[in-house]
Amino acid sequence: MQDLLKLKEVLQSPQNVVITTHHKPDADALGSSLGLYNYLVKKGHHVTVVSPSDYASFLHWMKGNEKVMVFSENTKKQAEELVNKADVIFCLDFSNLSRIKQFGELVRNSSAKKVLIDHHRDPEQFADYASHDINSASTAQLVYKMIVSYGDKALIDKDIAECFYAGIMTDTGSFKHPNTNKEVHEIVAELIDLGANNSEVSRLIYDTNSLDRLKFLGFALSQRLTVYPEYHTAFFAISMKDLEKFKSRTGDTEGLVNYALSINGITMAALFTESEEGVKLSLRSIGDFQVNTLAAHYFEGGGHKNAAGGISHKSLKETVALFEDLIKEYSEQLKNKTPIETYV
Repeated sequence: MQDLLKLKEVLQSPQNVVITTHHKPDADALGSSLGLYNYLVKKGHHVTVVSPSDYASFLHWMKGNEKVMVFSENTKKQAEELVNKADVIFCLDFSNLSRIKQFGELVRNSSAKKVLIDHHRDPEQFADYASHDINSASTAQLVYKMIVSYGDKALIDKDIAECFYAGIMTDTGSFKHPNTNKEVHEIVAELIDLGANNSEVSRLIYDTNSLDRLKFLGFALSQRLTVYPEYHTAFFAISMKDLEKFKSRTGDTEGLVNYALSINGITMAALFTESEEGVKLSLRSIGDFQVNTLAAHYFEGGGHKNAAGGISHKSLKETVALFEDLIKEYSEQLKNKTPIETYV
């Protein structure tokens, strides 16, 4: 595996490029993908972004969104053709090909040069080139640094800068998380200098809600929030019927788990969302309590120390019951906000 400076040589001449990111992409996933897309198009490459699933409508403002191919049964053949013709495939904001579902096997079997740019733990060894840094606040930050290292900072215009800004802003929790270090602020300042309208990006992502979504939020807070103060834990359990009742769309549960984490005295928060595929989990924590270890050990997942996800193939009721048993088991660690990897 080689670093991205070696990749610069490959990108000196026009290439057929595919960019992909994880299932249900968030602002960092899509922002890093479309930021890179717009940069590579300027460099004369033929580029397509393939998302393994749909994504929230509050991300549709990013330049190039209308060109994104959403992988499905209807687009599978076209996606196969793109992958077969690709010279280079960028894999952004995920560390394992299983995170892009069925599209992952197409990528794995492709003869194209594969590039991994990511900040999640335990990367799968499938890439020819990589920039992998678990200390980076976001993937958008890593893509930005790659472009600068290539001497192409001048090619970053307002649209590209706003894609990267969105990724950094959201993956730092609006610059609140511990990963918001000096470098993050320096890069964000540079992006604003390059034209990013920080207040507008924030409004588009955080303050563009449908009436149904606001009603769902009120319902979730009043009817679906469970708090265990003795275990310093709070969680939401959302059923498919709940989602149907409020006509919920992809992205409508985004950020909900943070309301549980914001409760005074809470160390860990969870969101359980029932779907046809199983129960999706979003886990958050403060301090040294490592939810990525919990997610990996019990819920086929992973992520960062304070932000992770996973899935359960039990029913919603059974999944919640398992989680309630776990918080009793880890009660001392939750109380003291200490790491759990020692105890697993």
